[in-house]
Amino acid sequence: MESVDLSELNRLKMLHGEHIILRLTYISRYNNDNPNGEVTRILDQAQQNNERNGITGALVFNHNYFLQSIEGARPVINELLRKLVKDNRHHALQIIECCEVEQRRWSKWSMKYLIPSEENKGLALKFSTGTQFNPYLMSTNQIMMLIDALSEIQEQEQAEESVSKKKKPWFSIG
Repeated sequence: MESVDLSELNRLKMLHGEHIILRLTYISRYNNDNPNGEVTRILDQAQQNNERNGITGALVFNHNYFLQSIEGARPVINELLRKLVKDNRHHALQIIECCEVEQRRWSKWSMKYLIPSEENKGLALKFSTGTQFNPYLMSTNQIMMLIDALSEIQEQEQAEESVSKKKKPWFSIG
């Protein structure tokens, strides 16, 4: 009897598209009326909720703009989009891309947080018309390449940091 219930549950999930992975990429402007530390709270909340709901993604933020690409089951992403549209912590939300995908691009992260900085501002020029990060001036392909490049730089920096921590002195006292 229990297996009948499970098969019915699986059938219902299939009807609602839960077996289909959807990628949603959007940009928005940060609401400057937010209290200090709001971005940290947003990131913490996103990481917890996303892990619980099977969502993976990347968030790029620079104090003016949000750029986020998220992946998950179609009904879950659609519900999250409804919440994002109502969220007053940002405004001027524009969907850049929404498509079904065969596999996740951001499968390693419940929410990867990437920050454009002085060190990597050349990427803004590489993928847009100026040196300031403004995702409203970028195409979908440029946005995806920027996220990939920022994440690659961050992972490389973390790997180098990990290696330098593991290095032992070439001499020993003893």
